[in-house]
Amino acid sequence: MRPSYQLPLVGLLLSSLIPGQLCKICEVSKENYSDLKPLLSTMVNSKYTRGIQAANTLLSLRLVGIQNQSLEHQLTQGIQEDMKRKGSDLTSGQLALIILALGACKNTDEVFISDAHLVRKLEEKFQAEIENMEIHNGNPLTNYYQLSLDVLALCLFSGDYSVTEIVDRFTPDNKNYYFGGHFSVDTGAMAVLALTCVQRSITSGKIEADEKDLNKINHYRESLVNKTLSEEKDGLFGNTYSTGEAMQALFVSSNYFENEQNCQKTLHTVLRNVSQGAFRTPTAAAQILPALMGKTYLDVNKDSACAHSPDFNISSDDPVSVTPTASPSKITVNYSVQINKTYSTSVTVKNGSVFLDVMEAAQKKNRTLFCFTTEESSWGPYVTSVQGIQANNNDRTYWELLSNGKSLSQGVGRVIPII
Repeated sequence: MRPSYQLPLVGLLLSSLIPGQLCKICEVSKENYSDLKPLLSTMVNSKYTRGIQAANTLLSLRLVGIQNQSLEHQLTQGIQEDMKRKGSDLTSGQLALIILALGACKNTDEVFISDAHLVRKLEEKFQAEIENMEIHNGNPLTNYYQLSLDVLALCLFSGDYSVTEIVDRFTPDNKNYYFGGHFSVDTGAMAVLALTCVQRSITSGKIEADEKDLNKINHYRESLVNKTLSEEKDGLFGNTYSTGEAMQALFVSSNYFENEQNCQKTLHTVLRNVSQGAFRTPTAAAQILPALMGKTYLDVNKDSACAHSPDFNISSDDPVSVTPTASPSKITVNYSVQINKTYSTSVTVKNGSVFLDVMEAAQKKNRTLFCFTTEESSWGPYVTSVQGIQANNNDRTYWELLSNGKSLSQGVGRVIPII
């Protein structure tokens, strides 16, 4: 761990007309909906679906048309309780996600959005992000993924934002699209969705902008899509967990899936990962499901009736089968912290433990060398400091997890050490 600076037929091709461009979507066919059961089971049955994870889950279920009043009430209540608990500590992106989830379609939650002045609060948080960028060398308070969520929510819910500001901040070569020298696919994909929403608002006359700014926005989208496509490998874009949002971006800004082989390759790889249990957190499951059913966050429409998918008959009580394997009860893991020098130790943990368990075991052995802190995020625990050295958005520093020198795509609460 070290600090870093920043093919059987399984789907169908469908066309979708959007302003100014005909794009292709790629979705799982109805006869293969059963392959999605593990995703829904994770979202519905997880004991940890609360707060921002609840917002991700609610947004996903409403987009794909899975209606369950009891579950929606539970998720909505959890979101509102989390908002009260966090208060002003809620980040801009978290608030944007909450607005998208509660207002995904016409429902009683729109009253809460209005009465709690959520859109106005998001406008204020978005402006604070911009002001921080002006002071701290272009670095937002959070990151460009959240900044893109802000723009998307403000665009879809008629909030105030400056097109000129968007054009100035979302240039494709902006350093905030990169982490550790690598293009962040999910960040770029979310930016494409946000920019597409702004582009649609301009072309429909909903907001005003000059032709020069519109041309720049279209250029940004094209450039970010090309960067996303350059990260494709075996049907995935970036990694397993960024592929869902990449698919959404390609649905609205590219004809990549017009090639049926591209569609089948992506679906085949993603569904294989689903069957192998790759999406075992509510957020991971919630972010991939809409794309697999041909939906995007641009389908959010607070004035449209909530969709209903009668063909997606999956019970929340359906068990997810897991094939048992013979394995030792405990394993020994070599753990290192690399700062200016490398500090190493070996710890013994239960087989099936996650990386966080290894860190906690190392901390018990030597608190001076291996102490750390975490905070909760929508993806689970996020490491904020090691040996008292804090991650810092303004300095673009964060703690990176590695295995055999390679960066890991999952967090400390998900990575399982391999024997």
